[in-house]
Amino acid sequence: MKDLNKMANSIIELVEQLEEESVKKLVDKALNEGMEPLYLLELIAEGMTRVGRLYESKDYYIADLIMAGMIFKDILAFDRMTPDFHKNNTGELGKVMIGTVEGDIHDIGKDIFKGMLEANGFEVIDLGVDVHKEVFVQKFEEYKPDIIGLSGVLTNTIDPMKDVISAFIEAGIREKVKFIVGGNHLTGGACQYIGADDFSNDVSRGIKVCKEWAELTYKGGINND
Repeated sequence: MKDLNKMANSIIELVEQLEEESVKKLVDKALNEGMEPLYLLELIAEGMTRVGRLYESKDYYIADLIMAGMIFKDILAFDRMTPDFHKNNTGELGKVMIGTVEGDIHDIGKDIFKGMLEANGFEVIDLGVDVHKEVFVQKFEEYKPDIIGLSGVLTNTIDPMKDVISAFIEAGIREKVKFIVGGNHLTGGACQYIGADDFSNDVSRGIKVCKEWAELTYKGGINND
């Protein structure tokens, strides 16, 4: 157990340091020694959160965010990781629709959130990047998700996030869905301004919020009428 804990800390630190090959080797070793794939993904997400903070403090650049995203995708593609996530991706906890809001083309945080949601038993509809508010409304009517996740890396995505929720208010459907917004620059005050139900600066907390919504409301979804 002590060795696995040490290995876990090393995985987080290597992701933070963007040591791609070293991360892959250590993950392979961790899997061989019995570390659970979902726990491994949580470690990678913690490392990604640290990368995001370094980006916000201007110690890292966009290229570093891209590298971190590549590391995440490399780990997710491991043969011993993939079956576990496909097995759990049953949608039993509900349906989540996600997208990066208008004006932002970054997909790293969104893709990590998607992978973690699926690993935890949610069905995910991914709208992609630079998604206009009208598309969120249109796709909500089509897919009827329980939760909508709005992602944004850039600091100027706060107003586009607010615009999405305002569009749901105007359409009279705001109360039919929970909104979570994600990005390292978000705060409680920003969340309140946007009008979201909650926010997250890291993937693990975002997953926890979505699971709490699902578990507290009903078995099999959040907005079952």
